[in-house]
Amino acid sequence: MSKPRPLIAGNWKMNGRRADGLALAKGIAAGAGGLKAELLLCPPATLIALVGEVVKGSSVELGGQDCHFAPSGAHTGDIGAPMLADLGCRYVIVGHSERRAEHEESDGLVKAKAGAALAAGLVPIVCLGESEAERDRGEALAVVARQLAGSLPDSAAGSTVVVAYEPIWAIGTGRTASTADIGAVHGHLRSELAKRFADAASFRLLYGGSVKPSNCPDILALGNVDGALVGGASLKAEDFLAIARACS
Repeated sequence: MSKPRPLIAGNWKMNGRRADGLALAKGIAAGAGGLKAELLLCPPATLIALVGEVVKGSSVELGGQDCHFAPSGAHTGDIGAPMLADLGCRYVIVGHSERRAEHEESDGLVKAKAGAALAAGLVPIVCLGESEAERDRGEALAVVARQLAGSLPDSAAGSTVVVAYEPIWAIGTGRTASTADIGAVHGHLRSELAKRFADAASFRLLYGGSVKPSNCPDILALGNVDGALVGGASLKAEDFLAIARACS
């Protein structure tokens, strides 16, 4: 089976007001043509509609940063997956380490959110990754395997779900896992997927954690890396596009 099409996803996190969000989306959309990689922007909820209008008709996809496990209801401050779909989103991030840590999200809750995304016709990007202490104890592979098992719905498939490995200690710190470490974790994730899914080879496995133009070529060249979930570098159009251009 041929390698899946690379996905370069930009997670803007809690950054951006209308003016700078508009400028950033326009800059990325203008440079997105002719790339091998699929580009995805996940702006904060306040900018989804605005960014959606900018990228409409371009090759750039739109996504949300989180969704509730219920499609609607009395959940103040939350956003249902059908609402994201209604805004033109195709993807949604679930289980990011910042959500797991700051909102105490469990694997079970992430699994429920991923299921809600699938029910709404969205592709969930299911995030997982170990802490620095877990890696130092030699538990990285066990931790990500446990998160993968607990966070992916049984209905997942390579065409409908993306998995993103983001070691917590590398997110926003400027530190990046070595290519050997990334390769080992991604290879382990592929093997774990093969235990549950016949189409394990078609799942896209993204790496995230201080990805930038200077280190992305080596990371994206690894065998089981099918793209990147980009944080800080996605807030600069040229940096984000440079990462996308590194996909060969």
